[in-house]
Amino acid sequence: MFNYLIFNRTSQSMKWVLIILITAIATLNVSSQNEDLRHKKTRFSLEVDPATFVFKGYSAHLRIQPKRSNHYLFGLGIYAMDMPSFFVDLNDKNKNKDWGVRINQGYGLFGEYHFTQVNHRWFIGSQISLQEYKIEQERIAGYSKYQNFLLMGYGGYTLQPFTLPIYFKAWGGLGYTSKVSGTNMLEGLEYDISPISMFATLHVGYTF
Repeated sequence: MFNYLIFNRTSQSMKWVLIILITAIATLNVSSQNEDLRHKKTRFSLEVDPATFVFKGYSAHLRIQPKRSNHYLFGLGIYAMDMPSFFVDLNDKNKNKDWGVRINQGYGLFGEYHFTQVNHRWFIGSQISLQEYKIEQERIAGYSKYQNFLLMGYGGYTLQPFTLPIYFKAWGGLGYTSKVSGTNMLEGLEYDISPISMFATLHVGYTF
């Protein structure tokens, strides 16, 4: 009798365990299906860098999240801006020499990996760009232009504080740059082009 009671209770416990397991598996399966349904179509986002407009420029970036991808984001962008003096002065060879520097036009390709899901929380990425720079000097009339190639790795954090698909993406990067054409000389003075480039900014985006 005692053995029967133990066996009966054990059987009932096993039944409950099986019911809980089946329920959990079914719940996970439904969640997974919902996640797949949610990402069955390719998603597009538009981003701008407000700082470019503050510094007399512009920016527009298109981002694409491929179908069924929860982590990868690809895109392209155009941008232009006057470089703030503190960015110019990061290179000691140009510091306090009254250089006026502008990214006259930039074209970039971007790829990102988001650790939780696209446009949520932490991410890393890479950028390949071709940029035209315009340099001026306060004491010299005229200007010079040169083009450079930029390869940059970056990382940051994306925040979506509203129910609307608006997000704020803060990021910073470190890259390698090299002149490909033009001149960085102006009336015998050289604007030094450092092979190491640093940048940080905030993008604002909207996902469709």
